[in-house]
Amino acid sequence: MSHFRFLVLALFFATSISAQQTPLFRNSSAPMEERVKDLLSRLTLEEKISLTGYNSKPIERLGIPAYNWWNEALHGVARAGEATVFPQAIGMSATFNDSLMYEVASAISTEARAKYNLATAKGRHIQYLGLTFWSPNINIFRDPRWGRGQETYGEDPFLTATMGLAFMKGLQGNDPRYLKTAAAAKHFAVHSGPEKGRHAFDAVVDEKDLRETYLYAFKKLVDGGVESIMCAYNRLNGEPCCASNNLLYDILKKEWGFKGHIVTDCGAIDDMVTFHKYYENNVEAVAATLKAGTNLDCSGLYQAHLKEALEKNLITEKDLDASVAMLLRTQFKLGFFDKPTETPFHQYGAAQVNSPEHVALARKAAAQSMVLLKNDKNLLPLNRDNYGSIMVLGPNAGAMDPMVANYHGMSGNIVTFAEGITKAAGPGMAVQYDQGSDFNDTTRFGGIWAAGESDITIAVIGLTPVYEGEEGDAFLAASGGDKLTLDLPAAHIALLRELRKKNKPVIAVVTAGSNVDIAAIEPYADAIILAWYPGEQGGNALADIVFGEVSPGGRLPVTFYQNFNELPDYASYSMEGRTYRYYTGKVKYPFGFGLSYTQFDYAWKNEPVAFKTVNDSLKFSIVVKNTGEIAGDEVSQVYIQYPSLERMPVKEMKAYRRISLEKDGSQEISFSIPVSELQKWDLKEKKWKLYPGEYKVVVGSHSQDQRLEKSIIFKPGKKK
Repeated sequence: MSHFRFLVLALFFATSISAQQTPLFRNSSAPMEERVKDLLSRLTLEEKISLTGYNSKPIERLGIPAYNWWNEALHGVARAGEATVFPQAIGMSATFNDSLMYEVASAISTEARAKYNLATAKGRHIQYLGLTFWSPNINIFRDPRWGRGQETYGEDPFLTATMGLAFMKGLQGNDPRYLKTAAAAKHFAVHSGPEKGRHAFDAVVDEKDLRETYLYAFKKLVDGGVESIMCAYNRLNGEPCCASNNLLYDILKKEWGFKGHIVTDCGAIDDMVTFHKYYENNVEAVAATLKAGTNLDCSGLYQAHLKEALEKNLITEKDLDASVAMLLRTQFKLGFFDKPTETPFHQYGAAQVNSPEHVALARKAAAQSMVLLKNDKNLLPLNRDNYGSIMVLGPNAGAMDPMVANYHGMSGNIVTFAEGITKAAGPGMAVQYDQGSDFNDTTRFGGIWAAGESDITIAVIGLTPVYEGEEGDAFLAASGGDKLTLDLPAAHIALLRELRKKNKPVIAVVTAGSNVDIAAIEPYADAIILAWYPGEQGGNALADIVFGEVSPGGRLPVTFYQNFNELPDYASYSMEGRTYRYYTGKVKYPFGFGLSYTQFDYAWKNEPVAFKTVNDSLKFSIVVKNTGEIAGDEVSQVYIQYPSLERMPVKEMKAYRRISLEKDGSQEISFSIPVSELQKWDLKEKKWKLYPGEYKVVVGSHSQDQRLEKSIIFKPGKKK
């Protein structure tokens, strides 16, 4: 044998041995299903069970490290140190800008990959440094008492679905092979308070409200390819959501074709035993939950009790294999079993976390989220040449809590309102700061004399996430995180009352995650800005609006009711009398409302024409012109009024567009609404139906604004 042939054969055998030693599941060029099957076949029963909990154990003999599935990214990578803090979800929704939402989510997922790369390089496989995010929260903010509504995109199913879909796509990325991160739409389903009793609550709702309101956004995200669904704590019509065959199998998997994995809300399985009293013990509960299709347990109960459930024949190993396979598919999509250099995200590192580009994006998002509610005599924007001194005061003016909201990260760039105004005013203006008041004392105040000596006062008041939010986190809330009233703190109202006595202009900036009683402060403020919980750049964003660098264009994603008196009982999940879609009483500010520093005119370009079938699209175009004196953003909103039939909405938003126009500028906006979007659920026939009758297309700047109208009569053709 020649020396050359010996080398060739040696190389051949070495390659063959190497191939035999490398498991198929490590072969990135093999089909994913074959890789899943191969890895599953190598796992022992105990190892498979160990993978079913959120804190998955390492499998050292296969070189598989531990993995903690629990991570949060509601408005930035949360609870994991340095990260860009964007506006709270309700504020992001107030931008009415889903393109911006996609940019924000893409920035979040970039930072997530960077932090994951940095952590795993140091062997850290711990909570909040993984790639599986339990966001977004796409529950419907049906009642302003719900403290956790700030985490949602508001009360409207269409807006929630549109913003949620943009967020999900930004998180998951557009690589054809790898997920950038995995998003989870939560909480499935019919989950929006009361927060205090959420672990035992039974949400009773009929199929019409279920389909048209509570499931609408979930269906859109499933169609868009969301990787995960988190099931809710509550029961739905008597059945625990995380063990609901109807919800998880019949609807989610069979009807909608969901292909991803399902995770419990944390502790939801124990709730079925302890609070719902639905199962006798945790062994029965974990068996029922697994069989219903829930793959991952956010507790340790799967890991503790699945073996006993197998021994008692409550589940089979085939059930377990099918469930674990769903989790492995997600991990393969994330590249967990490939070489790090094979993913397109492997080079992300510290430079991508809280980068200048992301900080600028946070500032833009915060500015676009703020809603101008009052502007007497066009006080705003302020001309710096006209003011030599400003007093900035109020309990939220220099505080961090109202900036970052809940489920937040941390940043070295958090700019409070006082800091933002001071920097923007410049060194040639006298700016003072005082806390002004606390949240309780209605008689003693700071900064009042200084406000009287200043040209203008900016008072930052309102709520913070410890007064409204999730059970436990909002530890100063009166009712388990929920609000009992719409009231602003009495001390804050009293502070503004004292400021009014000085006869100097007052700008009130209100922080909150929901509807609050603005009427109570109207007599004491010349201008009112709703800032939500605006994130790390909230102070700079406020300054941009106050000094006219940005014309406010934020819109309310919730109705601002005058009080709770005309609202249904909080525990009722019927949509009758709730949200702009069904509420017929007077409101303080309608859904979609927000003022600007400029004005806009509307005209038809092409009017909508009658549609013939459910497969058609309702197409039309308008021209919007800026007729004011400065540049600004307008949010054109399209609402549909339905035939006058029982349980039809008063109106319903089915399209919107945010545009920026220079002074005297105009833009044509085209809309195309699938007629299938106009279908309503027929309770008798148990299916979607396009009802005959008059449909009216209404275009305006908010839900009660009717700039353009066009009626269309739909007459279904006769079946042949």
